[in-house]
Amino acid sequence: MKILIDIGHPAHVHYFRNFIKIMQGKGHEFCVIARNKECTIELLKNFNIPFYSRGKGSNNLIGKLLYILIADIFIFRRALRFRPDLFMSFTTPYPGHIAKILNRPHVGFSDTEHAKLGLLAALPFTTTVLTPKSYFKDLGSKQIRFDSNMELCYLHPNYFQPNENVFEVLGLSKTQKYALIRFVSWNASHDIGHSGLDSQTKINLVEVLSRYMKVFISSEKELPNELKRYQIKIPSERMHEVLFFASLFVGEGATMASECAMLGTPVIYVNSLDAGTLQELANLDLIYSYRNSTGVIRKVDDFLQTLNLKEVYQLRCKRFLSEKIDITAFMVWFIENYPQSVKILKENPDYQLSFK
Repeated sequence: MKILIDIGHPAHVHYFRNFIKIMQGKGHEFCVIARNKECTIELLKNFNIPFYSRGKGSNNLIGKLLYILIADIFIFRRALRFRPDLFMSFTTPYPGHIAKILNRPHVGFSDTEHAKLGLLAALPFTTTVLTPKSYFKDLGSKQIRFDSNMELCYLHPNYFQPNENVFEVLGLSKTQKYALIRFVSWNASHDIGHSGLDSQTKINLVEVLSRYMKVFISSEKELPNELKRYQIKIPSERMHEVLFFASLFVGEGATMASECAMLGTPVIYVNSLDAGTLQELANLDLIYSYRNSTGVIRKVDDFLQTLNLKEVYQLRCKRFLSEKIDITAFMVWFIENYPQSVKILKENPDYQLSFK
């Protein structure tokens, strides 16, 4: 089978990288198209995944509309040469447009209910859309629900084995505690009208945490001068090891917050945006969510005073993982048997439990 995958965000590299490796081992061929966003290109290179870049895109509305045409033309040209049997993406519209033109199926994934514009643009051109069971939107007959989370495509114990030498990369001893703080850029289309930590709370947060442990900051945008010395310098492919060994995570990014929850790291998530997957994690006490800065410092203080906090979260995480399927193994079966796999799951949704 020949499969064209569109990558629009660094997280998408992780969603598909193990799937690609397994499928290639079975003789399937891939054409990967990627947007040059943040560390996407770096990750693809580090994981030895050949790709074609469709450029950076734009942060303003007019630029985004123009970019649809640019990306469509780019993918169309590549698809004519590659002649894929099937298109895949994290429900981005561009591969769907070309799949429709070439009369090929487009299988999309989504776990972000608030990405309304992207989903609205992509869904009419998507043959099947797979979402976590906790996804609270009904997308109609095209939707297939799976009992797992996208982050487990790469953080499931079958694929993720952290290496303690990441402490050396960070310049720390193995017994030294540290916290990671994450700031987002708020440039995505689904970020319009939303917010997280205010400027003063960001500074207060660093001051409070620094009294107890080393502090690192990961930020999508340039940090103010007083915080620049805390910026983490780590190869992008090793960030999940940083999250695994961290004593605490506080941040505005939903992806990193979810990743920490699945790695057994205590999480305080600050963002006015919500999602079904985040609600599920919050209900299981794997994430504490705040819509703005109010109460965040108080919760940080509570965490810092809690004995064996990390051990408590690791036990909660272990219980959570025992109930979820290996989403990568499920994806391999689903695509290799597509479209028959859709019929099987429609008739018997519990068939997926064989991938636990």
